[in-house]
Amino acid sequence: MQSQDFDLAILGGGPVGSVLALLLARLAPQPERIVLLQTDTASQYGHRPELDPRVLAINHGSRVLLESLKAWPQQAALIQTIHVSQRGRLGRTVIRHHDFDVPELGCVVRYGQLYDKLTKALETSGVQVLNGESAHVIGQDTAGVSIEQGSRRMRAQLVVHADGLAGLEPTRQYTQYALLTRARASRPRAGWAFERFTNEGPLAVLPHPEALGEQSIVWCCSPERAQGLQALAPEHFSHALTEMFGSRLGTLTVEGSVACVPLAMTLRPQTIDGRCVAIGNAAQTLHPVAGQGLNLGLRDAATLAMALRDWLVAPEQMPGAALQRYEKLRGPDRQLTVRLTDLLSRVFTTKLPLIEHAAGLALLGMDLLPALRAPLARHLLQGLRL
Repeated sequence: MQSQDFDLAILGGGPVGSVLALLLARLAPQPERIVLLQTDTASQYGHRPELDPRVLAINHGSRVLLESLKAWPQQAALIQTIHVSQRGRLGRTVIRHHDFDVPELGCVVRYGQLYDKLTKALETSGVQVLNGESAHVIGQDTAGVSIEQGSRRMRAQLVVHADGLAGLEPTRQYTQYALLTRARASRPRAGWAFERFTNEGPLAVLPHPEALGEQSIVWCCSPERAQGLQALAPEHFSHALTEMFGSRLGTLTVEGSVACVPLAMTLRPQTIDGRCVAIGNAAQTLHPVAGQGLNLGLRDAATLAMALRDWLVAPEQMPGAALQRYEKLRGPDRQLTVRLTDLLSRVFTTKLPLIEHAAGLALLGMDLLPALRAPLARHLLQGLRL
């Protein structure tokens, strides 16, 4: 069995783990002492994640970070206006980019294109990238952490988990499934994104990066309704989608398959375990409302890199102080984002008229008074900054 030693190992080569590797490469005196352990996972795209057509919602703060790493995809659909409404109730609010002096509130990009840009950036970063079986920690002691990846065995002073929450029970199991698909709008509105709350869950309609008029759909509803909708013929699904969303984009015509995903919130009780720390989806998975999951993970990566800056110069020292600093800095933003997405996913689904009307009045109040909607909009733009 091969054996190697590193200062820091990142388990998981998705966007969050890759961004952390690129940030650390800029700060570390010896970036070759950092290793990113990626998993070769066969899928319908073979071993080519760059072909993955899934889309990601990236807020303005995350775009600035990715551009600084030269990892911004060529194709991106701008989100300059966000329209938030509640189906069947009074109240809506509109958030516009010029209210915050930014060129856009966010963007929608293809996962495969982002993965490809991150991979190319890693090739010149100095960080070692090892592909193979899923890597896992087999033990740790006061001197370091032992890791296995197939036939490879490694030791690292510090391990960062960016490899998901496999094995952990959900903190909250939502009684909602998400239907994921694409649709073409007969009356598209460039730069507009919509979050429409229904009494079964939120319906997000986002611009797709490939063409004007293409929309990315995330429709959250009850498991029974989701399974029934998925079984419909495309023309009947399109009719149901248009009826639920309304006429703001004309007729929505579904193109392609419809995926159905159960929704849950999962929080790792402790993000730090000795010399190991969890970030991104290894620390938390959120309800997709407002598209905050990846953006929260990228803020995890940026904060951890800064917290480790001094430790990277002398990695033989215990990393405890740096990890405690990271935990203190990330705690408020993590808790607020988790609570916000959880609240938004459930407050409109109580089926209690009094609460539904109160939620509608809150939307109306935010629309009439910019001072009320500004804190929410800033958090969606860049997270909680201390």
